[in-house]
Amino acid sequence: MATRAERIEAALRAEFAPVALAVVDESAMHAGHAGAAPGGETHYQVMMQSSRFIGMGRLARSRAVHATLGAELDSGLHALSLKLSAPGE
Repeated sequence: MATRAERIEAALRAEFAPVALAVVDESAMHAGHAGAAPGGETHYQVMMQSSRFIGMGRLARSRAVHATLGAELDSGLHALSLKLSAPGE
């Protein structure tokens, strides 16, 4: 079975065809905090560059990523830190 990080990466690659993508599990840094769960997989940082973001503002980019990851957010993904850019930014 795929980890949450692998599922996040697969969904983002399918939707955004990024030229650069990094998905980092930061759950261990948040142990004991709100939303943290035993076993982790609750807090992630996503750094992604995609031509799909050209002409989109920061909020629209964030909303597009959240929509793509809706199933993960509904099933235990608590926090998502996003660094999103278009090529050349």
